[in-house]
Amino acid sequence: MDNTTKEIDTLSLEENLKTTFSSMNRVIKQQKASLYVQEIGIVSAVGKGIVTAKGLPEVKAGEIVIFKDRQRGMIFNLEPGKVDIVLLDDAKGIKAGDEVRRTHQVMDVPVGESLLGRVIDPVSRPLDGLGTLRTMERYPIERESPPIMDREPVYVPLQTGILVVDALVPIGRGQRELILGDRQTGKTAIAVDTMINQKDKEVICIYCAIGQKLSSVARVIAQLKKSGAMAYSLVMVASGEDTPGLNYIAPYAATSIGEYFMERGKDVLVIYDDLTHHARSYRELSLLLRRPPAREAYPGDIFYIHSRLLERATHLKKEKGGGSLTALPIIETQAQNLSAYIPTNLISITDGQIYLSPQLFQGGLLPAVDVGKSVSRVGGKTQLASYQEVVGSLRLTYSQFQELEIFSRFGTQLDESTIKILERGKRIREILKQNQYAPYSVMEQITILLMVNQGLWDGVSVEDIKKKIIEIKKNLEDRFPQLEEKVMNNKKLDSDEVKRILDFVETSILKREENEPNADAGSHSEKN
Repeated sequence: MDNTTKEIDTLSLEENLKTTFSSMNRVIKQQKASLYVQEIGIVSAVGKGIVTAKGLPEVKAGEIVIFKDRQRGMIFNLEPGKVDIVLLDDAKGIKAGDEVRRTHQVMDVPVGESLLGRVIDPVSRPLDGLGTLRTMERYPIERESPPIMDREPVYVPLQTGILVVDALVPIGRGQRELILGDRQTGKTAIAVDTMINQKDKEVICIYCAIGQKLSSVARVIAQLKKSGAMAYSLVMVASGEDTPGLNYIAPYAATSIGEYFMERGKDVLVIYDDLTHHARSYRELSLLLRRPPAREAYPGDIFYIHSRLLERATHLKKEKGGGSLTALPIIETQAQNLSAYIPTNLISITDGQIYLSPQLFQGGLLPAVDVGKSVSRVGGKTQLASYQEVVGSLRLTYSQFQELEIFSRFGTQLDESTIKILERGKRIREILKQNQYAPYSVMEQITILLMVNQGLWDGVSVEDIKKKIIEIKKNLEDRFPQLEEKVMNNKKLDSDEVKRILDFVETSILKREENEPNADAGSHSEKN
């Protein structure tokens, strides 16, 4: 009995093995070996932020390559027999003789709605601890700017909430407006205020920090979170501690993300803070790669790297989606030298500039916008119709005041008309002062400017102006919803509507000043 069972088990095992081996042979015969050529280069030299490699004959400019420890680099120079690579990661561990492999992909970034509210670096690594990015599409960082025939004139305003900017240097959606000034004069403050003011205005904001201190960027992010602006914003960070290659690609990566939203009919604001550090990173890379230096040791194509970046900011036709990309590049001047190489380049590329004066900053006039040196070349076309009515000759009046104020310091006797211009000018200067992170609504700005036009501020002492503006903000909220809707629809206010606003100011704001002394007198008499 036992012997029979053993024979049956042996037979079944043999059959199973035969079946298994025959199946394996059949599968092996069906398999076809696929051979492919893989290009591998050899590192010949390693420098600060750059690597030179031999081989890689078919590699493309801008292609991503991988080193042995998964560090990434981007092809920057193509030369016979060798390539120069810009490192996007730390060079630690890379040495001569190491292998470098092609990826067959040019440098690109993920794009999509899921990026909003996130903090990332230019190669799309999350820096906020909120997990991996979940996006379906990727855009190359270098893209052609939209052709002229796909563009539309800039006419929709981008409200910054800053009175001096919205009234005297208006910015439109699709415009390129340069913010420049010496260090520590409030350039980033204007950009961040503009981002905060886009709440409920359907504008997506991208803040691109280039070469900044991480502590400064952390403060900006904290303020954006506090004011609720991160919900519609993305922050891209390439700090001063990162490689020059990462600083170089940062603005292009941020613009590609902005273009994704623009092509879907949305309005986008991109802030580059700042392009001075970007130019220095490019100069560093170029000098390390032995490219011939030109003025101020910058390479000859420094103008082109900024022009091809800012040319991507535009307002598209409705057939192309109707979206817009507004660029606010920031640059730092040294000792108020506007005629230096990078400032003059960017002034000629952009559609205007907001210049921040260190003298005004030190004098306590914040934001320190120098009205005489600031200009918007798109100008009144982007302003709401009601602004054009109330701004009028404000710039001229203020410029006259500044000249007369300098003249009056010589102690000469002044006639009545000159004294009147000086007194009004002092009040205009006080009105243009504004606290950071406290944007004005459109109706608040219109009301304040109407009072300037009508001379209603002339009866208010300079010391009390700030108090009166706070009262206007407090009392004006939701007071004239129909008028506000009319203003936002780019319609002019008629004389009756202007009268309603002025009556409100006189009864609710200015008359209070007259009544307060009487109230004090009454209380004193009661005590007696």
